[in-house]
Amino acid sequence: MKYNRVLLKLSGEALMGDREFGIDPKRIAEYAEEIKAVAESGVQVGIVIGGGNIFRGISGASQGMDRVQADHMGMLATVINGLALQGALEIAGVKTRLQSAIEMDKVAEPFIRRRAIRHLEKGRVVIFSGGTGNPYFTTDTGAALRAIEIEADVILKGTRVDGIYSADPEKDATATKFAQLSFKEVYDKGLNVMDMTAFTLSKENDLPIVVFDMNTSGNLMKVIHGTVGVGTLVKN
Repeated sequence: MKYNRVLLKLSGEALMGDREFGIDPKRIAEYAEEIKAVAESGVQVGIVIGGGNIFRGISGASQGMDRVQADHMGMLATVINGLALQGALEIAGVKTRLQSAIEMDKVAEPFIRRRAIRHLEKGRVVIFSGGTGNPYFTTDTGAALRAIEIEADVILKGTRVDGIYSADPEKDATATKFAQLSFKEVYDKGLNVMDMTAFTLSKENDLPIVVFDMNTSGNLMKVIHGTVGVGTLVKN
């Protein structure tokens, strides 16, 4: 194995499948099976999910809502997604814990770093919801923060495309894929990997990022093994 402890970042939109909003049970079950295979191989897995399939705080703010209130709604959306993924993982037979940066003890544990690490050491998958618990921060930043706190080896950013390209491959047929980039190259080329706060956190803490296609079966395990040609690695 190339990595022993990973932080998997999934977007809320990834859970929609072919729907326009909400959660696709088929897609989330597929993700659960991918995560199960990795967890059963002995890799410790933490997960952060966005909430954009339910509510995106910055979109609400752009339409006149109070930004802090809108961001709190977005954080609650990530808890809903966390509960859905927890349910899918447990149906698949994976021991799972859901932690929230916003305390809601009836549905999730509060985020406590040492407890989270202990769960991981015991082979449980830990889902971190509620972002950072603060407005004005994205779930990308939440993922970078949690990854650093649990001392993960890498952030695995699961997307719809199989890595980082010179342009949007869904719009530009001439776009070329990068196998590996430095943080500086990503910045200099103006490539969109994560928001700048998350990106800077990762760079300063020497935490590599792998961007890969989560929707292709087996890719998550291939990334864990460091298979050449799968995803794009960003590191110092």
